[in-house]
Order: sequence, then structure tokens, then C-alpha cells
Amino acid sequence: MPSSQQNRQPFRSGAGRLCLDFIRTLRYRGRPHAEEELATPERLLSWTVQFGPCTGATRAPAPEQLTDAQTLREAINDLLIAARSPRGAASSSTRARQTVNAAAALPTPAPYLQPDGQLRHRAPDPIAATLALVARDALALIDSPDLLRVRACANPECRVLFIDSSRPGTRRWCSMQSCGNLAKKAAQRNRN
Repeated sequence: MPSSQQNRQPFRSGAGRLCLDFIRTLRYRGRPHAEEELATPERLLSWTVQFGPCTGATRAPAPEQLTDAQTLREAINDLLIAARSPRGAASSSTRARQTVNAAAALPTPAPYLQPDGQLRHRAPDPIAATLALVARDALALIDSPDLLRVRACANPECRVLFIDSSRPGTRRWCSMQSCGNLAKKAAQRNRN
């Protein structure tokens, strides 16, 4: 998709946790055709506006902040993969732990009540504050019963992580509208 069209597309959501939606910004992870959704500082700003609580995030970050966000995303992914393994979070790399811990230590958005009664959030750096929320969410997930419900999409091309909130705990697809639908169509073709 041309980058001008990609910049207008909303980011995928629905993984069940903010940190899982964040790590989805690298599509087809580990594949030769991996797609970076946070390819520009403007895309990071767009992600922050879509997922973050701060109002008024309008200034694109510096290129090094984009690099830091991508590094955080990969550290969170590595940490969650390790946490889901039999050896647990302790088997994650020191670098991944340090990266996530450092981001989680940053100030988060502060809530404030407007005169009209609306609750808003603000931060001197809305992007850094939102990334701090993402890092804290990843650490909370590792220490949560929800970790047992983290699944990888059964589509071998996708494999994104999501929280299986279905009652029986047997959800296989990140989304029935995309990967689940593809699997249904493939099964139908095989039956025919």
C-alpha cells in the first residue's frame, strides 16, 4: 500500500491489552515481508493519538524517539514471549527487561477535570507518557492471570499475540474478520 494511504489507515486494535496492540505495529514479525507500521515519526504520533489518553498530541516526535519506541516494542515482544515460555519472564534478555523498566519509570499522563466536567489527560511529552503506559501495561500483564490467556494467532503468516477472552479459552484467531475469515475460506476451498 502506498505510504500516503498507509498514513491514513487506523492501526489495528482489539488484542485485549494496550501493550499487545502496540506490538502489533510490526506486521508479519519475523517474516521476509515484515511491515513496519511505525515507519515515520508522524506514524508514531498517529498511534499515540489513536491509543493514548492525552488530548492535544500534535507534534511529531524526533527521529530518535521513533527509534526508542521501536526498540521498546521489540523489548516488550521479547519479554512477553519469554514470560509465556516454561522458564517464564526471568528467561528474557537483560536488555529487554532494562528497556521496558526504563520506559515504565517515565511519567505517565496526568488526569485533570475540565470546567465542563470532562476528564482529560495531559503530559509535557504525550508520546513518552503514552509509551510509559504501554511499558507499565506489559509489566502488569506479565504479573497477571491474563498472561495464561495470551495466544498467538493460528494464522502462520500473522502470529500476533492477543488475549483470549472467550469463555472456553479456545479462540484461535486475532480477528475473525481477517485471519479467521481467511481460514474459513481456505477450509471451504479444501472441502470443495
